[in-house]
Amino acid sequence: MRIIGCDLHSRQQTLAMLDTATGEIEKRTLKHEENIVREFYSKLPRPVRVGIEATGSMQWFVNLMEELGIECLVGHPAEIRAAEPRKQKHDRRDADLLLSLLVEERFPSIWLPTKDPLDMRALLRHRHQWVGLRVKIQNALQAIALANGLRRGSSLWTQAGQHAIAALPLSPHAAYRRNELQAMYVKFETEIEKLNQRVEQQARERSGARLLMTHPGVGSITALATDVFLGDPARFADSKALASYVGMIPGEYSSGKRQRLGGLTKQGNPLLRSLWGEAVIHAVRRDPQLKHFYRRKLIQKGLGKARAAVARKLGIRMWIMLRDRIEYHEFCRRGQRQQTSGDARAGMSEPRYGAKVTG
Repeated sequence: MRIIGCDLHSRQQTLAMLDTATGEIEKRTLKHEENIVREFYSKLPRPVRVGIEATGSMQWFVNLMEELGIECLVGHPAEIRAAEPRKQKHDRRDADLLLSLLVEERFPSIWLPTKDPLDMRALLRHRHQWVGLRVKIQNALQAIALANGLRRGSSLWTQAGQHAIAALPLSPHAAYRRNELQAMYVKFETEIEKLNQRVEQQARERSGARLLMTHPGVGSITALATDVFLGDPARFADSKALASYVGMIPGEYSSGKRQRLGGLTKQGNPLLRSLWGEAVIHAVRRDPQLKHFYRRKLIQKGLGKARAAVARKLGIRMWIMLRDRIEYHEFCRRGQRQQTSGDARAGMSEPRYGAKVTG
């Protein structure tokens, strides 16, 4: 068997390869040109195990390893770096570190989604990016309107509001800028509407997303994003593991008897956190339990912390619905049954059904 520690970059990769039969270690660098990488790995005697560090440009390499029938493990970057305290870092040392972690069976592998969820993620990220660009265009148009005494607020985006800003008497360059921004705004509105329709279609085709859309305040975008970004819900041991994965737990700086908690770590998917935060606004209006929980936290902690607490609670609810394959009404029925039964293990069962999960 050959075990390979691969320090992967966009243009090249540095390898440290161990032949377990002979104990020989070979080191080399492969350029990502033509078919050099494919030819090298296809000629290796099987079995082969490759370990790489997670990077943004790794997907082509992971797909190539899958195509060639080679086991490829992807490691958590922070945990890999924590395994080497020495302040000397270069490609050869990184490859040696990956190889040693593989050989010693200490390699911190991470979960990888399949191709279909990856494609859904691309759709959601594309829509999110276009929405962000539309917001920038809206801010620029709003600034032009305010600078010329036109105060319409949100009604600026109605047909009458757009006619009003188009009728403003501006200097030539300012008028050209306004006209271009308005044209781009119309284009972005059209494209985002098309993307919304595609997201709704994909959400209807996925059973997990259909379950989540039964929860009040959860639309197709939030449901589809939760389904594809969480992946297999069984990989989370409990609700705390889920909140940690999304980055909705407080940072902690404790030592001895002194405990200090900070703001949210945000060490997770920012798109998922953003969508959960947006869904909270609609969910608290339609779900009585969330509404009561939100009002209580609003008095205790203020607006920001209250929304974060409800977003976490809503995310845990959706995870439970995905894990147990149940709809919203069944989720509520189980929660009511647990409350009326007076189960002595209430502290253990609460995270399971989200009846009293606190922020």
